[in-house]
Amino acid sequence: MKNDIMNYALEMANPYLLGAFAPVYEEVTAQNLKVKGEIPQDITGVYVRNGPNPRFEPQGHHHWFDGDGMLHALHLENGKATYRNRWIRTNNFLEEEEANTALWQGLMGRFSANKDRPWNRGVPLKDTANTAVAYHNGKLLAGWYMCGDLYALDPITLETNGVENFQGTFDAKAMAHVKVDEHTNELLFFDYELTKAYIAYGAIDHSGKLVHFTKVPTPGPRVPHDMAITQNYSVLMDLPLIYDLNVMVSKGKAAPVFKRELPSRFGIIPRYGQASEVRWFEAKPCYIYHTINAWEEGDEIIMDCCINPEPTPQQELPKGATPEEKLNAYLRLNAHVYRYHFNLKTGQTKEYALDDRGTEFPLMNSQYLGRKSRYSYNQHLDLSEVLRFDGIVKYDTEKQTSDTYWYGEGKFGSESPFIPKPNAQTEDDGYVVSFVTDQRNDTSEVVILDAQNIAAEPLATIELPQRVPAGFHGCWVAGDRLFHE
Repeated sequence: MKNDIMNYALEMANPYLLGAFAPVYEEVTAQNLKVKGEIPQDITGVYVRNGPNPRFEPQGHHHWFDGDGMLHALHLENGKATYRNRWIRTNNFLEEEEANTALWQGLMGRFSANKDRPWNRGVPLKDTANTAVAYHNGKLLAGWYMCGDLYALDPITLETNGVENFQGTFDAKAMAHVKVDEHTNELLFFDYELTKAYIAYGAIDHSGKLVHFTKVPTPGPRVPHDMAITQNYSVLMDLPLIYDLNVMVSKGKAAPVFKRELPSRFGIIPRYGQASEVRWFEAKPCYIYHTINAWEEGDEIIMDCCINPEPTPQQELPKGATPEEKLNAYLRLNAHVYRYHFNLKTGQTKEYALDDRGTEFPLMNSQYLGRKSRYSYNQHLDLSEVLRFDGIVKYDTEKQTSDTYWYGEGKFGSESPFIPKPNAQTEDDGYVVSFVTDQRNDTSEVVILDAQNIAAEPLATIELPQRVPAGFHGCWVAGDRLFHE
């Protein structure tokens, strides 16, 4: 299997299966890991990161987003560290495992090749649950970027416990980036289908049951990736990057189209509001992969995020470009930190950039989600060859300053959660962690940084037993939530 994928990657010249992106094949549990420095004794919990890791040789052209979901986790307690990695055993993963071969072509494949396979959200693509991971009511929840099933996993063993149905109350699908309000323990989500003109929105209460669900009409099928929440509202997105059904039918594949003649629209809905209560605000055309935070301030809702004003750069390639060249272009994120003000009294939108550097995959102190915050921890984008993260940029939006921790030559990191200290005195009183891979020697480590002095040398560097491939989104689950929720 390993040689099959490596030979395929070399033959196809696909950089997203080589180097820091190459998959790993062993599921490992390793305790008492070697540490340079000292793991702070006040850190107790689990750092988990999701990402694509193909189990079998891909069928057709491989897109980075296609790989089977795999979780990598570092459990920290009493100054000790334990590492685990496990594939997310989705229903589609189990089908391929039984067949001992890949059964789907991916995003760069043709629909006709998958016509006999089960469809997910209106397209014949495999639901891998490989995109993001969140924690709610004692369970890790892994999801797929196209809106799919949420898979429940044990936060310690990473064992897959199947599709989460929230005590039998839930039969929809959900976005990968579900939002958990740690003050109320409510989970907010949206859903869509590529062939339907709506965005569904719902809420799971503190006991783990679906208690609210509504479908918000849109002018056509839409593909939002993220949302935001405040204490009383949620922010849904109708953005002009769409999967045009006519283009999809004519090309026979998933082909996003950026309609820059359309505005970006943001739907503000009360947390338990109906579709009829949504208020739409318009702004400049762009695409938004990830929000940072949103909160209420006077008559306004303020939302910080990373915007991408040119989300389809592959369209500008010369005729005859290879699929791999198109993939590289598509993943060259032209993203930067941006702020919106939505005035609920006047209906006006104000928008402006907070920084012009290329950063994305932002995380913040999750205890402040939906409440006013000033700090975020973004990945600095190295776009010299492929999409990689070469540093962590800490933004202070109140002072309008930033500091950067650079991973180092040949090293690339992962989305980096914030770990609050147990008796934190300020929003940034805590730590930041990241899985870091050194592609020069095929090794990985975890760095623990002082969040208040982000550019300094790590407080601890934890040696891992195997390389962690470049991946997508992560979360931190504090011990008091992990064991007592």
